Amino acid sequence: MVNYPRKETKVQSVKNIVRTTHLLDAEGQILGRLAVIAAKHLLGKDKPTFSPSVDGGDAVTIINARKIKFTGDKGRQKVYTRYSGYPGGITKETLDQLLERRPGAVLRRAIMGMLPKNKLQRPRIRRLNIYAGGEK
Repeated sequence: MVNYPRKETKVQSVKNIVRTTHLLDAEGQILGRLAVIAAKHLLGKDKPTFSPSVDGGDAVTIINARKIKFTGDKGRQKVYTRYSGYPGGITKETLDQLLERRPGAVLRRAIMGMLPKNKLQRPRIRRLNIYAGGEK
């Protein structure tokens, strides 16, 4: 029987987390591609110490959210739906309308959909800051 050296998997500890802030400029970027990059930083998948059960991701700041681009005719065709909970309380608006009213909501919803639906989703999305213009 051959004795191989024992290999151990290092699991990231909460007290050893080092967070940085990533600044992303949305001007001229495509919505989905920017959302993938932001979600990857929020999850911490770009770090060698990634562990799915530990919230080891970084903070992300996105500027110029109003100047984001879309492919195809999504501005008029993509519809966001909300329900207030009351009878007849369904509100529908297109991507262009939502971008005009709340530019950060479009990016936030895209990034939120790319995060895992678990207890770590809310703390991760809190580290996301979105600004409509170029300055904070």
